[in-house]
Amino acid sequence: MRQPLGCDAVAMPAEFGPRLLERLPRVGCVYEDGPRWWWIVPADSDVALQWPPSAFYSPGAVVPDATREPVLVHRPEGSVPYTPPIPLYLGLCRLSGAVPGWAGAVRA
Repeated sequence: MRQPLGCDAVAMPAEFGPRLLERLPRVGCVYEDGPRWWWIVPADSDVALQWPPSAFYSPGAVVPDATREPVLVHRPEGSVPYTPPIPLYLGLCRLSGAVPGWAGAVRA
């Protein structure tokens, strides 16, 4: 697969994985290591996004402290491995009950 933008990964609890997989309009490579699902996103997908506390953002897609070797659970139909970060972010916020960073109270 081509990685024209470099890649990072977003981990989340495994319980959210299948629910997000069926709801997102486009999904890239997704791996699981037991307790977490890892979604491949373009590099720097954490810029201006405050990922919810239930997520772990990993620059360079490094999988620290895995309980076992990650296994591919979804491969995209195309040749680019990324899941678009904004729909992933919004879906994860919804499932975890977190408020998206830009949806907070407006301060004057």
